[in-house]
Amino acid sequence: MIEAFQNINKAFESKVRLGIMAVLMVNEEADFNMLKELLSLTDGNLASHTRALEELGYIVCRKSFVGRKPKTSFQATTQGRAAFKAHIEALENFLKVT
Repeated sequence: MIEAFQNINKAFESKVRLGIMAVLMVNEEADFNMLKELLSLTDGNLASHTRALEELGYIVCRKSFVGRKPKTSFQATTQGRAAFKAHIEALENFLKVT
């Protein structure tokens, strides 16, 4: 049974990070406000979790301006997509064992 936990990624233990990655897996990109609204998060909470995922190399952050307004958008990296898929597969395998 312990072997079933070996491929579970601690980066996705947080439901916020799991949610961020889930949104980015089905969308090419998502902006800050979209993620904030979909996941019902505060600015600070979303910022800290996206920063953590960015530091792991799982997402990239792009900042731009639309007119005079700043726009922050995120995309899952190839590494992030692979890590998330492996995490989901590990969860599925764990459920099969139990």
